[in-house]
Amino acid sequence: MAIGEVIAEVRALRGMTQDELAQRVMVTRQAVSRWETGATTPGIDMCKLLATALEVPVTRLLEAPPGPHCQSCGMPIPKEEQHGSEADGTKSEDYCAWCYQDGAFVGPETLEELIEFSAPYMSEGVHITEDEAVSYMSAVLPNLRRWKEQ
Repeated sequence: MAIGEVIAEVRALRGMTQDELAQRVMVTRQAVSRWETGATTPGIDMCKLLATALEVPVTRLLEAPPGPHCQSCGMPIPKEEQHGSEADGTKSEDYCAWCYQDGAFVGPETLEELIEFSAPYMSEGVHITEDEAVSYMSAVLPNLRRWKEQ
């Protein structure tokens, strides 16, 4: 579902008008309308404000591909060989091979280090600025299992 469709759906479920949502995130009603029709797309920082105003996780608004995602770095894990491994050699259902090997985390040890390391790759891969990548990861990654459990 496109972000505009999600905004419209959740706004309607909350019994909110476009004008009420616009006031909560400090934009015009026309901006909300353009998002909902797909004419424009809100930036990552605006998505964080929208998520708060609509009382939904920011990940609900951001268009993540379907399927399993690493519960450490958030990357999709579409192929079996991209899953990490448990200590007994079985595949991990929750973590990718870049974050988790032989039952232990590898790579950056803190959330801040992971964001700093990953932002340039995300920026290049999805054609956004590094600041936008940092903002996105700062909103999404703390909600993943690895970081919630620390």
